[in-house]
Amino acid sequence: MYYPMYFDPTYILVLIGVVICLIASAKMNSTFSRYSRVRNHSGMTGRDAAEQILHREGLYDVRIEHISGNLTDHYDPRTKTLRLSDATYNSTSVAALGVAAHECGHAVQHATGYVPLKLRSSLVPVANFGSSIAWPLIILGFFFNSSTTSSLFINLGILAFSFAVLFQIVTLPVEFDASHRALKILGNTGMLYEDEVRDTRKVLTAAALTYVAGAASAILQLLRILLLTGNRRND
Repeated sequence: MYYPMYFDPTYILVLIGVVICLIASAKMNSTFSRYSRVRNHSGMTGRDAAEQILHREGLYDVRIEHISGNLTDHYDPRTKTLRLSDATYNSTSVAALGVAAHECGHAVQHATGYVPLKLRSSLVPVANFGSSIAWPLIILGFFFNSSTTSSLFINLGILAFSFAVLFQIVTLPVEFDASHRALKILGNTGMLYEDEVRDTRKVLTAAALTYVAGAASAILQLLRILLLTGNRRND
């Protein structure tokens, strides 16, 4: 089959990945928006919940900070800082408590030496470097006439991008575990009633889907690279 020079059929894989990520993001935003309007029975804010959870777990050296933005919440293991966004910090919604508890889950993982979290942290620099250098290496490999040199650069590019994909895959158990810890704590401590925990589970499940989508997109991009470079080797 003939394709015009400007048309690359493997772009379909990229488009599929983009669509998956857009759907997951839209699901997350709509779910969070819905349950951000549901006030928890105690009137506890996201910050209150985070502080109570951290102290309950014996973590008194983790700082809680307010960070601007929407759903920019994260835990920084380098400085032992839990940052809660505008939508979480002062909010009394069940969604806010779920997000705050989830980030506390990461703090607990860090304190207990949770292996997947340690592995993900160690992959951060190599994954960032790999994702930025992969395509330049592969494109450079296409310019060499020598099959040996060309294959070397292409294979290095594939290896570099593979680290980025591995990072996305390792992220999944880290995020799933943090959500599991969050829901367990919220339910066992009575911070949320049973029906509120169910609502929070929907929020955290929607958030987890964004990570699944990210991993799927990365895998599809790796598949595209393999197809493109495979065609090159066959020429």
